[in-house]
Amino acid sequence: MNTSSQLSRRHFLRQTATAAGLLAAAPQIVPSAVLGGDGQVAPSNRITVGFIGTGDHGVGWNLGPYLRHKDAQVVAACDVDSKHLFRASETINDRYKNEDCFTTKDFREILARKDIDTVMISTPDHWHTLISLLAIQAGKDVQCEKPTLTINEGKLLIQAVRKHKKVFQTSTEDRAVPEYHRMAELVRNGRIGKLQRIEVILPKQPDKPGDPTPQPVPPELDYEMWLGPAPYAPYTRDRVHFNFRWIQDYSGGIICDWGAHLFDTAQWANDTERSGPAEIEGTGTYWEGGLYNTVKDYDVTYRYANGVVMTCKPGNPSIKFIGSEGWVGNIGWRGPVQASSPEILNAKIGPGELHLYTNPNGEHDDFLKCVKSRKDPYFPVDIGHRVSTVCHLANIAIKTGRKLQWDPVREEFVGDDQANQMLDRPRH
Repeated sequence: MNTSSQLSRRHFLRQTATAAGLLAAAPQIVPSAVLGGDGQVAPSNRITVGFIGTGDHGVGWNLGPYLRHKDAQVVAACDVDSKHLFRASETINDRYKNEDCFTTKDFREILARKDIDTVMISTPDHWHTLISLLAIQAGKDVQCEKPTLTINEGKLLIQAVRKHKKVFQTSTEDRAVPEYHRMAELVRNGRIGKLQRIEVILPKQPDKPGDPTPQPVPPELDYEMWLGPAPYAPYTRDRVHFNFRWIQDYSGGIICDWGAHLFDTAQWANDTERSGPAEIEGTGTYWEGGLYNTVKDYDVTYRYANGVVMTCKPGNPSIKFIGSEGWVGNIGWRGPVQASSPEILNAKIGPGELHLYTNPNGEHDDFLKCVKSRKDPYFPVDIGHRVSTVCHLANIAIKTGRKLQWDPVREEFVGDDQANQMLDRPRH
């Protein structure tokens, strides 16, 4: 196993802090498997992939589709946890019947390899944008898990993707899920009349608030690299891996984790996927007496310029679209579509009507096809940013405790300096 030596935190942060500025001067590097912008591929016809982040989601959800895909070749894996890294490399080598998978704990070694065309980023949220920016700088096309950590991060990511003409897939499966695609098409084609209201229900968070007691760092974990741009905090098992979602330094809680799914269907059906709400207000409670500090319970209301009102509360993950002539929705993740009448439920979308683009084979296949065609995938950087923004707006509204006016064109709060300061956050 090839593993990099650990870097000091100060040296690492000094190198990565200027990533955004370096983008302006970065050359356009054409991937080895993609020749030009016309979709022609190299004779090998294989797009080489480096995996950055091989935890439960990286291996359990993202790795399999790449290993099975005829146009992809996974050649490298990176994770700060050597146990995760070993599991991933064993899976990759077993698939290809060799011992060729390059492994490292330092993602920059993946980005430095000229023989890697694309990267699949499955890290905690606080790393998503920074690694994506560095990957674009290195000439890679990127598939990255959602969401961004801040609204301003998303704006910077859009600028980099568009300037350097890279393919970027915001990684969620929702647009390939028949139930959500079906609901969005029914609404967009007027089957429920004029859309008036959207009701979004997200799951509840864990019951336990997390143990903040400092513990020794496990020998398999490069904890300094795991923290990266986040403020220093002592290691505890409840801080890392899956549990990062409930800590504000690394994520936005359940609203960002699950909102990035169901809010996408809401924005898609509302025809606001490249825009957003104009007004947000919400209340909520936070974890107390433990490590976790994201929003626990919440009640958020959004109002759009087109008159649509969207609400968000905790419970059984569901979505419902209510219009002037009926409703359509589902209960539970990927639950069957329901409607107020059989006519709505069984309605056919005719050849002359709006057919929303999807890829039934999923986000990974869609990304690989777009690496060849140089077209945008079904969840491109712009739309992914707008969905993440909806999530961040909820957290900001709850934190300020007041109704906020949002300008989706300028992407700033109207007349509220305090709220605008929350569009980003300081980094170490």
